[in-house]
Amino acid sequence: MAPKVLISDELSDAAVQIFRDRGVEVDFQPKLGKDKEALAAVIGQYDGLAIRSATKATEKLIAAATNLKVIGRAGIGVDNVDIPAASKKGIIVMNTPFGNSITTAEHAISMMLAVARQIPEANASTHAGKWEKSRFMGVELTGKTLGVIGAGNIGSIVCDRARGLKMKVIAYDPFLSEDRADQLGVEKVTLDDLFARADFITLHVPLTDQTRNILSAEAIAKLKPGVRIINCARGGLVDEVALAEAIRSGHVAGAAFDVFAEEPATNSPLFNLPNVVVTPHLGAATTEAQENVALQVAEQMADYLMTGAVSNALNMPSVTAEEAKVMGPWIKLAGHLGNFVGQMTDEPITAINVLYDGVVSTMNLAALNCAVIAGIMRKANPDVNMVSAPVIAKERGIHQSTTRQDQSGAFEGYIKVTVVTELRERSVAGTVFSDGKPRFIQIKGINVDAEIGANMVYTTNDDVPGIIGTLGQTMGENGVNIANFTLGRAARGAEAIAILYVDDPVSETVLDKLRATGLFNQVKALAFDMA
Repeated sequence: MAPKVLISDELSDAAVQIFRDRGVEVDFQPKLGKDKEALAAVIGQYDGLAIRSATKATEKLIAAATNLKVIGRAGIGVDNVDIPAASKKGIIVMNTPFGNSITTAEHAISMMLAVARQIPEANASTHAGKWEKSRFMGVELTGKTLGVIGAGNIGSIVCDRARGLKMKVIAYDPFLSEDRADQLGVEKVTLDDLFARADFITLHVPLTDQTRNILSAEAIAKLKPGVRIINCARGGLVDEVALAEAIRSGHVAGAAFDVFAEEPATNSPLFNLPNVVVTPHLGAATTEAQENVALQVAEQMADYLMTGAVSNALNMPSVTAEEAKVMGPWIKLAGHLGNFVGQMTDEPITAINVLYDGVVSTMNLAALNCAVIAGIMRKANPDVNMVSAPVIAKERGIHQSTTRQDQSGAFEGYIKVTVVTELRERSVAGTVFSDGKPRFIQIKGINVDAEIGANMVYTTNDDVPGIIGTLGQTMGENGVNIANFTLGRAARGAEAIAILYVDDPVSETVLDKLRATGLFNQVKALAFDMA
């Protein structure tokens, strides 16, 4: 059955067609996003939800989304999506961070020019039949210092455009390297240095706990007198009340805001102040940008639903279509290894350690780690997946570590998973053969070569005669067909293990018969999802 996507906001016909061309069934209801009750009533039918800003993917809506696998936001901002709730439910949240970068950057430059020359007020005055040349004295941008807070996708474009206007550009961004700053032609500075030197300040960071009120009353007091502030990023980055007071006092010469702490903004402390330019969140409002993000979100969602490729996800590592093809068997193996130790471990897990050796060590380890953790958590929560598992593990205080190393043995690559509890450590390793099938190659430090099947039986025992006969006879007498049988031992007379791949689930009654022989230290049925 083809996956089904609901588009609850306005998207272009071309975006709708992308879904259909990729084999995804589409229900285009652009007005549904504004009707919360109606949307909640139908959301359970869909695998994907494509939205803009009107639809609010709240915790309540996500709770009703019983089949939802992905939410795609046509745009960069996801303030209207409850990402923690989606993550716990195992729903991928995607955005389109590049489709409107140029448009937003151009709007910031336009706003800067507008506030530098007081264009909106001069326009209104002239329309009113006045001719007030002396009233609207502006400043040039050439030679002025522009302070850019956030030099990511949009901020870097603003830096480029500002340098074209012959401005001196300084930038604050904790993730900006010196090499990248040199490429952009900007000077990397501290935040306090930017406050002290900038004639214009433009913000291009997301709204997080770290960036909220980054221009607070205290910060605004540190700004160079006569500074002009532009915010086309997110409301809440600037203390609007403090900024309004600084404008009235003359400490700040002007401001240009496209975003506000509360939107729709019908009443802001910045309204009706001299030389304050305001627009109703138009940063991405160009024909080109709206089309770009619509096409991009359709492509990303269709790729995920049809091939498993993950792009621009906010709550899961991205996996390209090319990576998905190569990594698919390794992701399955990682899940099986996690599932094995998860099923074998009854006490609370305190740590998960994953070793990647050889060819697999060069792959997307973040995605593989998610698969391992999902496999481990599946025993406690069968509905867990690669999105929700890391969230659950973090909530439980489980420490996770990763090690990579060059090829160290006979296999081109392998994964070893070790879980730690207060009582013990338990490990299992596996590889992928050339046929694409995952196999266990080591359990508890004992080398094996076990094909993985949907139904398996695992036993441990002292290395004594009669184990193979007992296992075979017990299974045969109870109608259990063995597809594959693997043995391994630490040394002669030491601990030994057996792994049986069987055609059907083995009942607890049969397992009890094995236990009753007294030959086994442990007997356990295991199940693996081979889909």
